[in-house]
Amino acid sequence: MHKVPMTVEGADSLRKELTELKSVVRPKISSAIAEARAHGDLKENAEYHAAREQQSFCEGRITEIENKLSVAEVIDITKIEATGRVIFGSTITLINLDTEKSVTYQIVGEDEADVPAGKISVISPIARAMMGKQEGDEVVVNAPGGDLEFEINSVKLI
Repeated sequence: MHKVPMTVEGADSLRKELTELKSVVRPKISSAIAEARAHGDLKENAEYHAAREQQSFCEGRITEIENKLSVAEVIDITKIEATGRVIFGSTITLINLDTEKSVTYQIVGEDEADVPAGKISVISPIARAMMGKQEGDEVVVNAPGGDLEFEINSVKLI
């Protein structure tokens, strides 16, 4: 089975969402279905159909989270020795060689990626280009708008 890397924070976030869905959302939906059933004819009962649709979405999300957690390889970056090389979980500050602008990213699992928050997926082109590199190395990223050149300014495990 293919394991998918995930940070401890990402796994905790998924577990928290799973607990919320199972212990809070699922019972609310069950109550809504029971209440809608009490109103009579189910064929023309919009409340019943809406509640069933919510139930379907909730159960699908629960299954999705359970599957993601079952194939996750949770990596605690605080227990990895810092070597100065870019690895999963690294926080990297890059300098765009064309614009001299600086940007900082953390390499995380696919489900944790949030570019505005500075978290990029381990399978993104920029992360793949940086893997194994170290401070001072230049990186060329093949982007849809053309190649982008960066210099790795710093690599930290935080």
